[in-house]
Order: sequence, then C-alpha cells, then structure tokens
Amino acid sequence: MHLTYHIGQHDGGWAYRLNDVWSETYPSHVAAREAAHRAACRQQLEGRNAEILFQSEDGSWHREHVEAGDRPEVDVANE
Repeated sequence: MHLTYHIGQHDGGWAYRLNDVWSETYPSHVAAREAAHRAACRQQLEGRNAEILFQSEDGSWHREHVEAGDRPEVDVANE
C-alpha cells in the first residue's frame, strides 16, 4: 500500500490531508509540512500487532487488525 499526505490551505490556515481527511490546522505551510512528515514517519514505525481505528472517505469508522511488520509506503507531496 502507498499513502501520500498533501499540504494545503484549510480552515484559515495550513493542514495536511490523506485522501479527503484533513489534519488539524497549522499557522504556516512549513508547520503543516513538518507535521505531515512526522505523521509519515509514524506510519513506518514497526511495533506490535495492533487494532487500529480509522475514518474512511465517506465518514464511517472502521476497526482493523494490523501485523507489526505490515506498514505502508508513505510520502509527503511537495505542494
């Protein structure tokens, strides 16, 4: 799986998004980009098997089991 975080103006500031889900708002493009890079790095951390909760594009919530080594490829689009 491959994920891309995108940086853009949102709610009067800057934020990053994955598909149609936006992060919290940051005061600058640089701050939003740095937060997106931190989020991307967290996606790469291998740890323990876990149950994750996430929201899909249609707004519904899903629970999924993930294996410790099952991590997506992640990048941040330079916008």
